[in-house]
Amino acid sequence: MAGSIRILAFLATCLIAAWATASRAEDYPRPKVRTVTAFVRLEPADYAAQIAEALGVLRAARGELEQQGYEVQTLRIVTQPLGELVAGRSEAAALAFLKTLNDLAAKEGFIPNVGPGMLRDADDPRTLQLLAHAMAMFPNLMGSAIIAGEDGIHWRVIHESAALVRYLADHTAHGQGNFRFTATAMLKPYGPFYPGAWHAGPGRRFSMGLQGASLVEEVFARTPGDFDASVAELTRALTVHAQAAEKVGERVAAASHWTFMGVDPTPAPAPLAGASIGAAIERYTGARFGSSGTLTAALIITTAVKAVPVRHIGFSGLMVPVMEDRVLAQRWAEGAYNTDALLAYSSVCATGLDTVPYPGDITEEQLARILGDVASLARKWSKPLAARLLPVPGKAAGERTDFSDPFLFNTTLHAVP
Repeated sequence: MAGSIRILAFLATCLIAAWATASRAEDYPRPKVRTVTAFVRLEPADYAAQIAEALGVLRAARGELEQQGYEVQTLRIVTQPLGELVAGRSEAAALAFLKTLNDLAAKEGFIPNVGPGMLRDADDPRTLQLLAHAMAMFPNLMGSAIIAGEDGIHWRVIHESAALVRYLADHTAHGQGNFRFTATAMLKPYGPFYPGAWHAGPGRRFSMGLQGASLVEEVFARTPGDFDASVAELTRALTVHAQAAEKVGERVAAASHWTFMGVDPTPAPAPLAGASIGAAIERYTGARFGSSGTLTAALIITTAVKAVPVRHIGFSGLMVPVMEDRVLAQRWAEGAYNTDALLAYSSVCATGLDTVPYPGDITEEQLARILGDVASLARKWSKPLAARLLPVPGKAAGERTDFSDPFLFNTTLHAVP
């Protein structure tokens, strides 16, 4: 009898805790889902049917998420790495196929990513050069390169990536082509966030990424300056929504016979909706982003994200995209932080250098040194980092950027140290 009472008491405690967590989560805004991302291995003779199948899975996941009140921002499809995708084709034939993929994406409403142009130093650099030409011509394509992995830092890939960044700066309007390219370090496959998403294994897999900057801002508004309370409350709030996404993923996987790889709970900002990770961090510190305490706030977010009990995939940390966030762009213009500060924050979170603007005369050598710093930090701490660098042609330090992309907030350029 006493044992039964103890069991009932334990179950009652669990139910009360679950109710408390759910009720507190309802007090916060429901985050959007930034992306549902599919990973496919396209075959030349069957690629259209394979993409159609992938879209069926993505749309099914979106439908279920929307039924539960979650708005889905994008559907994305990642192919095998570019060198494998176009193997055996001439450059002209490869570009023709990539144009077909670009046009199909525009028609069907998905964002295509053709994977890394180089995964390691032994890869043919001509593939990364092909990626540069394709991205300059086809505005829907995304791509990446891997500058560090378990085998070490890829110095040749770093230099080829710097050349690609310089090429896109010079061959796309305002240099905006670089918004669609990133160099990743220590990032494992099947993460949902672009442009670094990649895989080199089997297809028929998918994952999800959240857009939770508004959630972080609400939590920090209630727990300013309190490390432990902020970690606990943010973990609870993120858990409710990450687990809801995970359950949808598992149901869609069971119905489609695809493999669900997991959720990346990284709280991405929402440029069009005005949700800002910079504003969230300022809520916690009570000071401008870049002031003392910013690194602590970054650690809080990363700690909470990693504590969320779901199947993690991708960065699972914190994004600080300078030009995708209205507050971060403003603070960059004010000189409140710089490249070195972002690298310091990256020691405690999955940041790297994301959408960082530079004067148009930055050289390939300077770009390579910056990429090398990101790769070195990622390799040292065995953590995923990325570098999305945006040189602005024709613009000098002290001048304002003039990007026309609605996902980018213009800011002031600073000299490269």
